[in-house]
Amino acid sequence: MALEKKIEVVLNHVEVAIPIFNANGRSLTSRLLEVATGGVLDADPKGKVIVTALQDVSLTLRPGDRLGIIGHNGAGKSTLLRIIGGVYHPTSGDARISGKVNSLIDINLGINPEATGLENIYVRGALLGLNKKQVASKIQDITEFSELGDFLQMPVRTYSSGMQLRLAFAVSTIVRPEILIMDEWLSVGDAAFQAKAEIRLAELLESTQILVLASHSRKLLESVCNRIIWLEHGKIKDQGPVAEVLSRYFD
Repeated sequence: MALEKKIEVVLNHVEVAIPIFNANGRSLTSRLLEVATGGVLDADPKGKVIVTALQDVSLTLRPGDRLGIIGHNGAGKSTLLRIIGGVYHPTSGDARISGKVNSLIDINLGINPEATGLENIYVRGALLGLNKKQVASKIQDITEFSELGDFLQMPVRTYSSGMQLRLAFAVSTIVRPEILIMDEWLSVGDAAFQAKAEIRLAELLESTQILVLASHSRKLLESVCNRIIWLEHGKIKDQGPVAEVLSRYFD
């Protein structure tokens, strides 16, 4: 009998420290970094500034978890999302991600303005882990959903910004991941397309087993999440049920 696949996110005392070289004596740059990162800075005598984006972060997510991440700008939310997405690796501690992950943080990743829309679909599809045959099976769906028609044969540089977003959104949502990462709710296109996008996102959230969403929107977090982590200066300041943590954070 085949073993059932385990889908989970387990972080144990994760730390992410980023070195900034040649920063010695650059007081303005150091001050800006201090503001941007919550003030978690250190430096060695050679002028290498160390920005500690996450400190001692531990959490476990399993199917059914809908985690919301809150905190001020620079608190470590994006870094945590990138650890779960496999973009960053801990400088200490351990991150174990079991399951197929899709990120809707940067849906324009891999889009080449000189290539046609169709060519970009294949490139972006490959970045999502699909082979050519799998992407080809999705072309009709992407074409119909994006409403780009013959424009898919044109270079993306000829598209309006709205058309580019429709293409990127249509391609980025063709897969149904086991773990979905989002940085705020995506808002794309005009009112008519936005209505379609809302339905597509809702279906995506319904099908994913674990959701991790960073947001400043109390209403969104209350409607989507069942757990909240509050980050401050790269550390977990508070965590627990949605209503309780959001009340302490916003009020």
